[in-house]
Amino acid sequence: MSAQETLTVAVRVKPGASRDRVGGRFDGPHGPALVIAVHDPAVDGRATEAARRALAAALGIRPAAVSLRAGAASRDKLFLVDRPASELSALLRRLRDGSAE
Repeated sequence: MSAQETLTVAVRVKPGASRDRVGGRFDGPHGPALVIAVHDPAVDGRATEAARRALAAALGIRPAAVSLRAGAASRDKLFLVDRPASELSALLRRLRDGSAE
């Protein structure tokens, strides 16, 4: 079996936050979702773009590797990560479900 081509990440976006932050869990329509708070407002896709960039930064990958799959007009989104490294799933779980910070 070949390596996984993409990884789907369920995200709950909280626009209008005082600062960008990635971490926490929200049980949404796509299952357990990673919470991403962004400073940008939910206007003209700005919060979605900020969330995409924040997700890439949190995962240590380039923003071009992350794309929106579903939820352009919703707080509940699905992002795709192209050619994810094997350790990315574990990192996502730590960000979503908590870690020693």
